[in-house]
Order: sequence, then structure tokens, then C-alpha cells
Amino acid sequence: MKLTAVTEKDIPLIQDLARRSWKNAYAEILSDEQMEYMLSEMYSEAEIGSHLQNPDYHYYLIQDENSNSYEGFIGYQHHYEEGTTKLHRIYLVPESKGKGFGKKVLQFLNSKVSENGDRRIVLNVNKHNAARNFYESQGYKVYDEGVFDIGGGYVMDDYLMEFLIHK
Repeated sequence: MKLTAVTEKDIPLIQDLARRSWKNAYAEILSDEQMEYMLSEMYSEAEIGSHLQNPDYHYYLIQDENSNSYEGFIGYQHHYEEGTTKLHRIYLVPESKGKGFGKKVLQFLNSKVSENGDRRIVLNVNKHNAARNFYESQGYKVYDEGVFDIGGGYVMDDYLMEFLIHK
């Protein structure tokens, strides 16, 4: 596995990977209309571009070194809250799931969080998304839950999860 920092030229690739992974991850959870709304808002060129301008926000492409194919991406923000990094996005295309990429990417994130002085990683996961099981298998715990207004008349019913970095 190879991780490559994203630049503005990679935004179309991020958009494509997001669309491919969302169609699989959220097919049973979200309506097509909500999925399209969220993809157009969260993955617009302007939105991703603004993240890339923030020195605490990082995107990396996940690449399979054997096939040279892009398997997904991660987006996270150091110092989201005091001592806390927020994992905003980690998505793998359907055909790359179960190959260990997710686990390796979370290990990479743990090391980046430690290097940057944060002690905790937080994330939101939809209550109906099987990804919760993956995060729990990697040591994340649910610490709260909530219903979040994402605009356009849509909401997300999420668990809030955390992982504590042990130094």
C-alpha cells in the first residue's frame, strides 16, 4: 500500500472514488437524492479545495502498489478540538474491501496523530453503516450519538466514535 498526499489536481479522482465507494456503502441507507445532495456538497471542487488550503486538513490517496490502482482515500483534520484529530473521511472502493487497506490506513493515521501532538481521534459513522464494526475491531468506541442536519432537508443519524492514542 502506498499513501500519496492529495493536491488540487487530484480532486476529480477523489470525487470519483467517493462516488464509487458511496454507491456501495450507502445504497441501503440513503436515498439516491440524499446521496447525490451529499456528494455534490461534500465533494465539490470548492469544498475539497478549501480543505486543501487548511494546514491542519490532510487528504491521502490509497494506492495498491501491486496493481498501481487507487483503492480509496482518507481525509482528516488535526487539532479539530483541543488534543483531537477528526477523521472526516475514509472510503475504499468496493473491490478493495477486506484486503487490509483500511487497517493499514488507520495505523498510518494513528502515527500522524501522535506526531502532531493530538491524543484522540474522533469520527461520525451512520448508525446503519457496517463500518461501525470495522472501527470497533480497530479499538474505536462509541461515546455518543446524534442526529445531524446536513442541509437540503436531510439528516444523518450517527454514532460518534473515538480512539485514544497511547503514548
